[in-house]
Parts: sequence; C-alpha cells; structure tokens
Amino acid sequence: MNGQDRTTGDLKWTGSVVDLVFGSNSQLRALAEVYACSDAQTAFVHAFVAAWNKVMNLDRFDLK
Repeated sequence: MNGQDRTTGDLKWTGSVVDLVFGSNSQLRALAEVYACSDAQTAFVHAFVAAWNKVMNLDRFDLK
C-alpha cells in the first residue's frame, strides 16, 4: 500500500496490509502502542510468559 501526496503525487508512506489492520482496529492499535514503547520490554516479557504458560498448560491432557 502506498500513500501519495495529493498535490504533488510524490510517495509519502508505504505500508502493508498488516499496517492497515493495526491502524484500523482500535484494540490492536492500543496493544501495539503499549508494547512498542521503549520502556515496555519488561511488561511484554511478563505478559508473553504468562500467556505462553497458560496455553501450554491448557494443552496438557495429563493435568487433571
């Protein structure tokens, strides 16, 4: 996807379909903005580990 200046026709932006999805979906955009901050690495790691642990434990059939 290319964005052009309307008056000059020059190329101003280039993006993919994924960029459009994150830009148009407010919930995905909010999450992307939170985890894209320079000080969010620790929060991302903790959230990722918690989600990974939950998925891996739910996949186990021998834990009942």
